[in-house]
Formats: sequence, C-alpha cells, structure tokens
Amino acid sequence: MAKETEKIEESAELQSSAVPSAEEKTVVSAKDSVTDQTVSAVGSDAAIFNRQGFNVNIEQERKRQTILHIFKNIFVYLFLTVCAVLAFLPFYWMIISSVKTEMEYRQSTPTFFPHAFKWANYAAVLNQSSGSNGSFWQILVNTLTVGVLSTVIGVIVTIITAYALARMKFKGKGVLFSLMMATMMIPGEMYTITNYLTVSDWQWKNSFTVLILPFLVSVYYIYLLRNNFKQIPNSLYQAAKVDGLSDMGFLIKIMIPLTAPTLISITLLKFIGTWNSYIWPRLVNDANWQMITNWVTGGFVDRGGVLYDGFYGTSEPLTTLKMAAVCLVSLPLFILFIFCRKYIMHGVSKSGTKG
Repeated sequence: MAKETEKIEESAELQSSAVPSAEEKTVVSAKDSVTDQTVSAVGSDAAIFNRQGFNVNIEQERKRQTILHIFKNIFVYLFLTVCAVLAFLPFYWMIISSVKTEMEYRQSTPTFFPHAFKWANYAAVLNQSSGSNGSFWQILVNTLTVGVLSTVIGVIVTIITAYALARMKFKGKGVLFSLMMATMMIPGEMYTITNYLTVSDWQWKNSFTVLILPFLVSVYYIYLLRNNFKQIPNSLYQAAKVDGLSDMGFLIKIMIPLTAPTLISITLLKFIGTWNSYIWPRLVNDANWQMITNWVTGGFVDRGGVLYDGFYGTSEPLTTLKMAAVCLVSLPLFILFIFCRKYIMHGVSKSGTKG
C-alpha cells in the first residue's frame, strides 16, 4: 500500500510540473505577441518597400509612354504636313504663275514668288473675245445651264429609282439591281463611241440635249441613296400609312428630309462632275456649245499687244494667261468644296453603313 501511495504521489507531481502556471502562461503569451509584432513589422516594411519599388516602375513606364506618344504625334503630323505641302504645291505653282509676267515665267531659273504681280492677266483672260473655243462668258453660260439642268433632273431620277429599289416590291428587283451594279464595272470610254454614233443618228449634236440626257442616270448615286433609304425603319412607313400618306407623300415628307446629307452630297458631286466634263462636250459639240474645261485648253494670246506692248506675237499662246484661266475655272469648285465638304463626307460615309 505504501508503494502504491508513493507512485500516485509521484504521478501527481509529474502532472503538476507538466501543467504551466498562470505566470508562465503570461510570460509565454507576451513573448508570442512580441514575436508576432516583429513579424508583422517586418512584413509591413517589406510590403512598403515592394510598393515603393512598384510605384517607381509605374512612373518610369508612364514617362516612357508619354515620350513615345509625343514622338509618334510629331512623326504623324510631320508626315501629314509633308504630304499636304506636296499636294498643294501644284496649286501654288498655278496661282503664282497666273500673276507672273510672261518674261519671268519663261526664265530658265524658276521663281517661287513673283517679282511683280501681273493682275492684268485675269482681265486679259476675261476679255478674250472669241477664238477656237469661244468666249469665256458664252462658255460659262453653257456650263451653268447644263450643270443646273443636269443636276436637278439627275437628282430627281436618282431619288425615284433609289426609292423603288429600296422600298417597293416587284418581281425581278434583285436581278435589276444586280445588272445595274454590273454596269459600274464597264469603263466609260467603252460606250463613248456607241453613244456618239447614237446621238449623231438622232441629230442631237451642237445642243444642250446631248450634254444632259446621256448622263442623267448614275448607278453609283442610286446605290448610295438606296442604302440610305434602307436604313429608315419600316415603322415610319407603317405610321405614315396609318396617317393616310401615299408612297409619294412618304417619300417627299419623310424620306427626303431624313436623307438630306446624302442628297446634298449627291447634288454637289453631280454638279462638280458636270463642271469638269471635258471629253464628251469636245467630241459632240462645236466651240460655241462646249463647256468651261474645253475653253481652258484654248489658246490665250496677248491680243493687240495690250500686256507686253507687242513683245510677243498676237497669235502666240501665253502660259501665264492659261494659268489665270485655270484659276478662274477652279475657283468655284474650291469655294464649293470648302463650304460643303462636311456634307459630302457625311453623306458618303453614312450611305456605306446600315442600321
């Protein structure tokens, strides 16, 4: 019994020695908290160091991207400036040549700025009475007459045709539109002789009719306007029908106002094309029925030695006068493009999209 009692006391002492006291627990927990704070401090310092290093890399990358962007813009604008200068150089040469004297223009070393402005060149061009290509004012009236009539009638034909192809339903519409688009693949020079033989048989030469009727229909303009008409939702057409509008009323009151930018661009391009026409008027009409671009190619001479006191012969063409004539012919188109370029760009770009 005594031995068993001793064993029990020994095991109790071992258990009491294995269990830490309250003071020992406090010391251990304090040591653990200090260790945790040290570890957390080291971790926060490392995080701060990494974050600072990362921020430094971001700033460097941002500066590098900014510098690259600046150099890219400089290169792009420099390239565009060079292209603009090269594109404008022929027009600049035309303008300065039109106000030079003929002696300065014929110098072996060209001058890029006139020594003396000869504004009388323009007066001499406007006063060219008549010649192989007619007078300026007569040719100008011809061009304006043909341009206005051809543009107005051509736009009306384009609107009606585009509306039929975009909204109306009839058999063979797809085949007809495909055939019309196929004609765009044929160069205009291929049917010039055929048209010439036709108008000759019909005795249309030397008239405004031969300059207007053969070119009233433009498949390209019909294609642009048809795409624009197809963007208008059918709900508007159904609402117009409920209100009692006819197809023509829907076209005039709704579709034409909604497609005004495209119609304006078509009108401008049509008039510009008529103004610039050269081959066909020269082929089918005599001098008094030709267009303004045909007049430019005529010989401009110093009649009676007004400009240079008879220094050049009265039958010798003067290049400075031709340059002045080209400036006069090009000026209306420049003005028209400057004030209406946004309508042309907007109308053509909008016609190429859907939805």
